[in-house]
Amino acid sequence: MTNPPVELQRNMEATPPQSYCAFDFAALPHQLQETFLRVPLVVELWDRGSASRDQLMGVASIQLQRLLSSEKTRLAGAPGEPSWRRTHRDRVPVAVAELSYEATLEDLGFVRAKQVLLSDSSQVGTAAPAPVTTRDTLEYQAALELEMWKEEQEDLFDDQVKSGCGQTERSGPGGTNPELEFNLLEEKLQKTLSDLEKREKQLAEAELQVLEHDLTQKELQEASRRLQRECDHRVTLEREKVHLMEEERSRLLQQVETEAELPPRWSLPLEKEFQLYREQQNVRPELRLQSEINLLTLEKVELERKLESTTKSKLHYKQQWGRALKELARFKQREQENAVARLKKQQAELEAMRLRYLATEEKEAVQQDRKELDQIRNQLNRLKKQEEERLGPAPVEPGPAPSLNESSEEHLSRLLEERDTLLRTGVYTHQDRIVAELDRQIQDAMRDRRL
Repeated sequence: MTNPPVELQRNMEATPPQSYCAFDFAALPHQLQETFLRVPLVVELWDRGSASRDQLMGVASIQLQRLLSSEKTRLAGAPGEPSWRRTHRDRVPVAVAELSYEATLEDLGFVRAKQVLLSDSSQVGTAAPAPVTTRDTLEYQAALELEMWKEEQEDLFDDQVKSGCGQTERSGPGGTNPELEFNLLEEKLQKTLSDLEKREKQLAEAELQVLEHDLTQKELQEASRRLQRECDHRVTLEREKVHLMEEERSRLLQQVETEAELPPRWSLPLEKEFQLYREQQNVRPELRLQSEINLLTLEKVELERKLESTTKSKLHYKQQWGRALKELARFKQREQENAVARLKKQQAELEAMRLRYLATEEKEAVQQDRKELDQIRNQLNRLKKQEEERLGPAPVEPGPAPSLNESSEEHLSRLLEERDTLLRTGVYTHQDRIVAELDRQIQDAMRDRRL
């Protein structure tokens, strides 16, 4: 908590005193990432009034996972252990203000198991006892003494080799061989060291598990405390609201009761005076005359309104009647025009039918005449053949030629007259089959005539 409080004014920046806060912790990389992603850093803004209690103005949540995506810078640390630093600056809104912050994450490298100090989160402010390290065990002391004795024996053996002594020196209790004893002690030392390494690994794993459990427990306790504070704060706010509403309700009830008690003290005399005034006014004759005048005026206004309404209705009906007459006249004229058009159309159809009938009759007559001509021609040809067969080849006589020419001219004139008659009707043209057939017969007749 920053202290002392600072005064904030509009459009002004202020730096709260003692606003620096540092946290030292140890965690695995995935635990750090999950915790920063799940749990934000909550900053509360309180208003400290002079007459009332402190009031919470707003809460700002700082997302710590942005630190993990910021740029890394190398720090000067222990040799062989690289250290890194990440820094992130940002602004977050809180209530009616804006909070500017700078967060820094320093990675100091891996923590050795024998250097980790475990602390109980439930005992705040008390240091936990240091754990038992490997150097304090009896096995480590024995192995250290054995290693020192081994080095002394090696130095002694080297001195004997340098001096050129060919005999083997005997030392130690019982006259045992130093080399054999050295080998036995070396095997024992190797076994002890391997056991120590296994125990050290087990101890490191157990310490890491305990550390993870403690970190998880701390997170849960911190979340529980934060939720408890939020719940307490909300309960306090709700209680204050209820208290204020109760006070407002009491004040309004008292005001309503006060206003309800006032009318009986002053309304009764006024009502009596008003009743007396009404009785006096009703007794006066001018009042009756005035009331009759008012009634007559109302009746006059009503009659004028009815007269005006009747006049408007009459004018409206007159306009509607004139419009209906005009519409009827237009309808009659349109019907007459339609009747004349239908009559003309029927006359044209009748004329076309009459012409078609006449043309059909002419066509049938022409066909009948042509059939008769064909029959006569066939009969003449047949008689001519019979005569030639009976008499044989006859000498050419120039006498009958004029009669044949006369018959061909009559036939040609008749064909021309039939064609002209059909064309004059207007029903047939030169493209019709019957006219084309007559033209062909006329051409044949003219060709026969030239021959």
